[in-house]
Amino acid sequence: MDEVSLRNLVEGLQRGEVSADDAVAALRRLPFADLGFARIDHHRSLRQGMAETVFAPGKEAGHCAAIVTELLAQPGSGPVVLSRASAPQVAAATGANPDGVVIAAGGGDRHGTELHTVVWRPAAARAERIVVVTAGTADLPVADECAATLSAYGLHPVRIADIGVAGLHRVLDAVDELAAADAIVVVAGMEGALASVVGGLTAAPVVAVPTSVGYGASLEGVTALLGMLASCASGLTVVGIDNGFGAACAILRMLNARVSERPDV
Repeated sequence: MDEVSLRNLVEGLQRGEVSADDAVAALRRLPFADLGFARIDHHRSLRQGMAETVFAPGKEAGHCAAIVTELLAQPGSGPVVLSRASAPQVAAATGANPDGVVIAAGGGDRHGTELHTVVWRPAAARAERIVVVTAGTADLPVADECAATLSAYGLHPVRIADIGVAGLHRVLDAVDELAAADAIVVVAGMEGALASVVGGLTAAPVVAVPTSVGYGASLEGVTALLGMLASCASGLTVVGIDNGFGAACAILRMLNARVSERPDV
């Protein structure tokens, strides 16, 4: 349940359109629902502005389906996202809830396992311009996860791929698109230098995602992570290795805070 839904419930109760019993029943489910194997946080959208996301790895396919079903049972809670799901998990969840849309099929993790992001009840389109860039083609699965999460919440980012610093002229070719962005996500492995370059070219907030792509001294993303944390581009936000989902959530928090500060909201 989000703030709008809660307000509508209270106002409906005041007008006599909602019975006291119905209001109590709705509020009883608001904090969480206990499924035995999972406690579903229906309150998260109200607290954080984003509903609980179902992180699929490690879960049984049937559990994924049951959690998605429970989240969809609560109206007004925003998008329902199943993240990093295998084909059997996708099949179980969409079989139980057929309206799910696979919006990042064909992505995968660094071990070559094909993963998917599935979205139910996507949010209405938003006007903010988000740009997601990658240093190399090998970084695309992480960028896919980020873009899929942003799309679930109504943001449809511009994608700019393969502009790593080994060919700096490729970054300069994208300067106009970077300058027009409201926020940017930079996904890069190796030494992670692209985040500093982009951070030095734009005033927009930049969220950097180190990836586990690279040769020996890249240490499966640790070198890129440390490079981004040590960036001389002031104010760079850095999330964990291969965490495209976390980057999208950081962007959403920034944008939601900006909207809530407007005097007309």
